[in-house]
Amino acid sequence: MTDFNRSTLPDTVRSNGATPNPWWANAVVYQVYPRSFQDTNGDGIGDLKGITSRLDYLADLGVDVVWLSPVYRSPQDDNGYDISDYQDIDPLFGTLEDMDELLAEAHRRGLKIVMDLVVNHTSDEHAWFQASRDKDDPHADWYWWRPARPGHEPGTPGAEPNRWGSYFGGSAWQYDPKRGEYYLHQFSRKQPDLNWENPEVRKAVYRMMNWWMDRGIDGFRMDVITLISKHLDSHGRLPGEVGSELSEGEMGEEGYTDASPFCSDGPRLDEFLAEMRREVFEGREGYMNVGEAPGITPDRNEFITDPDHRELDMLFLFDHVGIDQEGSKWNTVPFEVRNLRARLAAQQEAVKDAGWASLFFCNHDQPRVVSRWGNDTDRESRELSAKAFGMLLHMHRGTPYIYEGEELGMTNAHFTTLEQYRDLESINAYRQRVEEAKCQSSESMMAALALIGRDNARTPMQWDASRYAGFTAPDAATEPWIGVNPNHVEINAAEEFDDPDSVYGFYKKLIAMRHNNATVATGEWNLVAADSEQVYSFTRTSGDDTILVIVNLTDKSAGLPGEVAELLGDGVAESQILLSTYDVAHSVKSIARGELARWEGVVIQL
Repeated sequence: MTDFNRSTLPDTVRSNGATPNPWWANAVVYQVYPRSFQDTNGDGIGDLKGITSRLDYLADLGVDVVWLSPVYRSPQDDNGYDISDYQDIDPLFGTLEDMDELLAEAHRRGLKIVMDLVVNHTSDEHAWFQASRDKDDPHADWYWWRPARPGHEPGTPGAEPNRWGSYFGGSAWQYDPKRGEYYLHQFSRKQPDLNWENPEVRKAVYRMMNWWMDRGIDGFRMDVITLISKHLDSHGRLPGEVGSELSEGEMGEEGYTDASPFCSDGPRLDEFLAEMRREVFEGREGYMNVGEAPGITPDRNEFITDPDHRELDMLFLFDHVGIDQEGSKWNTVPFEVRNLRARLAAQQEAVKDAGWASLFFCNHDQPRVVSRWGNDTDRESRELSAKAFGMLLHMHRGTPYIYEGEELGMTNAHFTTLEQYRDLESINAYRQRVEEAKCQSSESMMAALALIGRDNARTPMQWDASRYAGFTAPDAATEPWIGVNPNHVEINAAEEFDDPDSVYGFYKKLIAMRHNNATVATGEWNLVAADSEQVYSFTRTSGDDTILVIVNLTDKSAGLPGEVAELLGDGVAESQILLSTYDVAHSVKSIARGELARWEGVVIQL
């Protein structure tokens, strides 16, 4: 961790309820999507040596932890989230020696490395799964195998064990002729779910995790970890299976039932997470673990991240990034400030006494916030709205996560044809909804993909204005694996690096505030002006110190809410303004006249 950038929080201030305060209580995490970060060998795909070559950039930004999306050996059906060998590096990204070099160079700069871990499922090419296809093999019960429904020919429509749909389209069951049974896959058919009910599965997972921890990594970000425990009836049957005591629910518009109520936050989740803590992390120091948590409520987040329960340090909740979706993910609705405020407030309130929050708007599965909820139509609007959402997020209580390029104000890809997309989820969803179920028009589906599709976050990192944005050599024989955003000519790290007024410069200030201001890092969070249609406002308080944050999250000027004006009294002096999305003088005048400009955000020392 970059102790040279961060002050140590005194134990007189409370973070997540642990004593002493964990090192990550005032840290900032940066997510790298390796295939899109930096290509050093000209094959059009980013690699580990590329990440190592950019560590000075990350150290300058001031982040403490680098989270890597999966770099394990994989068929790359879902860009590495389908792992075929947990203890090897995929040749696309390099070698184990390259990983060791990255660890050493990161640690030399005070940076920690957290690896993405996918243990709800593996690749169907993993040795465990291949062995499980034999009913007599010791691995036979390592996955969710089920026979065809009685009276149906195996492998034909309707013979599936139940009617669950996959999150990536189609049935959640795939027939395997060799075994003569179906296996469960909540995601791609090449991502069979591991059976965590089997203690041998858990032991194997913990051995592998310990192998990586012993190698020197600093923790894990655990993909869909809250899906590992399934709801079963008293006889071990899944909902909807023949004879099951549990109903699988109603059929949806795509022709399948929803597995998520029965696979999210299952009855043994706490048991499994506590066991993992004991078997992998107990006795170690300096690590961090965070779980991706579909189906988890803010209250459950408090329980799981409460240090007394010894499960996980942090969770990623998703209720706030679903506010522009209604019913289906692909049915988008307009952004409203009140909806975002309600979700984030619930997350903050839930951990006011114990536990911890993860703060994020962007990652490899989410679009660029500046295009999704901000305004990327011109440079001024883009920079202002990028700063506004950055300020809002980083001034909350918890650990902020920056996704590669977010600190530059990178935008959505603005693809216009299906052929430009590479993401399995997006392509499958189009085929499922438009061509098969016919429940959505091609026009509205393409608009949804352009707004919230995952590939919006996966275009190459924009390092400079050269051909291919500096991601790979301009004369490389192979084009990048996905199209470079044409706006890299205007939006790139070289352009912003030395400009204190750039989005990059603004993010450096946000990170420095997290490191050096205990009130920002751990102070109490209290909502102000809960009914404003445009302004999101709250205070952060630690002892006698209080900071007020007010952000206009719209493209139009906004009157100061009455509760905010009351706190400010006769106005503010320039010396009270800690940060502004405009400049100090501008915000002093805005507050004096009781009106914030579009995308104006201000952090004020009261």
